[in-house]
Amino acid sequence: MHTSSHTVLYDPDGLIEAGLPLDREPYECLVKAVLAWTGEDTLTTRDLEQIALQLTGHARAVASDVRRRADQLPKDSGPKALADVVLREAEGRLSTTIEGTVRCVQNRARLVRALYERLDRLDAAVTQAV
Repeated sequence: MHTSSHTVLYDPDGLIEAGLPLDREPYECLVKAVLAWTGEDTLTTRDLEQIALQLTGHARAVASDVRRRADQLPKDSGPKALADVVLREAEGRLSTTIEGTVRCVQNRARLVRALYERLDRLDAAVTQAV
């Protein structure tokens, strides 16, 4: 007997996700806290891995938004070219194995911060282009 009330959606182009705003504030707070860490922390390796996973997932979501915004600009646009550079670097950094270290978590936090900075600049560029 099937009792699930969940429906699986097939959305390979991310059109459903594109219409949903990111929950930015909690991740900005997490990034700020992670980057403020100094020295040895009392978190376990598993805790650090979980934080890195959270930041990785969010970085992928922000990168998708950056790509969508960049695609709205002309091909010869400077902001689009910079977004392409940031996205290539993000792809490389996200492809590395997650480690349960402060260094790894802080690197993921820096990536989220950089992606949000690029997203904000693209939002301004798209607004000016329209």
